[in-house]
Amino acid sequence: MEPQSKRTSFVITKRIAKHGNQAIIVIPRILEQHLKPGTLAQLTIDVLSNISEDEVKVVVEEEK
Repeated sequence: MEPQSKRTSFVITKRIAKHGNQAIIVIPRILEQHLKPGTLAQLTIDVLSNISEDEVKVVVEEEK
């Protein structure tokens, strides 16, 4: 008989960050103990809001 796996669920609401040319999601360090290398995790992304191209240009201009 195979041991039963324990399923743990977390809901994280995060703003997508930018790292060079890539968009990234930073996972909170508090979850590090649950997300060790080799852990299989299922990620579902629900887009809650999206900013327009004009708003992106304003953000980029403000960062300079």
